[in-house]
Amino acid sequence: MHIVDGALSAPVVIGGTIAALGGIALGLRALPLERIPAAGVLSASFFVASLVHVPVGPSSVHLILNGLAGLVLGWAAFPALFVGLLLQAVFFGFGGLTVLGVNTLNIALPAVLAGLLFGRLAASGTPLAGAVWAGIGGAFAIAATTVMVGISLRLSGDAFIPAAKLVFVTHLPVMAIEGVLTGFAVLLARRVKPELFAALKGASA
Repeated sequence: MHIVDGALSAPVVIGGTIAALGGIALGLRALPLERIPAAGVLSASFFVASLVHVPVGPSSVHLILNGLAGLVLGWAAFPALFVGLLLQAVFFGFGGLTVLGVNTLNIALPAVLAGLLFGRLAASGTPLAGAVWAGIGGAFAIAATTVMVGISLRLSGDAFIPAAKLVFVTHLPVMAIEGVLTGFAVLLARRVKPELFAALKGASA
């Protein structure tokens, strides 16, 4: 769901960059050493999942898995997803460097919100119940990302309103797919590596 260089107005680019830097700073403070391997894995998962994309106007359709990153990492999803976006922009030209901050904000903030809203639910109860809530969180993250992309385009001019609507509609199937993938990923993780969710589970007790 990368917005390309030149699609946004300067105020939106600057504002998005400042907000993204704040999120990255908060994320780095919330990333203990023992969580760095998980952050690396989730950053790589995002990088690979979004390599296959279909251009849609000033954006593109692809898997993101940002909901999964938010459920596991919380605010630390910001630096993890930023690294993936930076590598994609440098090596493959996805999105672009001038819109890197906006793309980071649009993808990472919904991830954090998914973690805040559904993280404890995904970590509590039976693994199956947690997987259901995780799936909802994964779908929510994609929906929220499409809304933020639409807002970014809308703030850059009325000419982008049709493109913003198109981005949301074309991502409806992606929401369902991401929900299923996130649910199964959390189900597997809770069974083979439950310590990933131990902190969240303790916080909800």
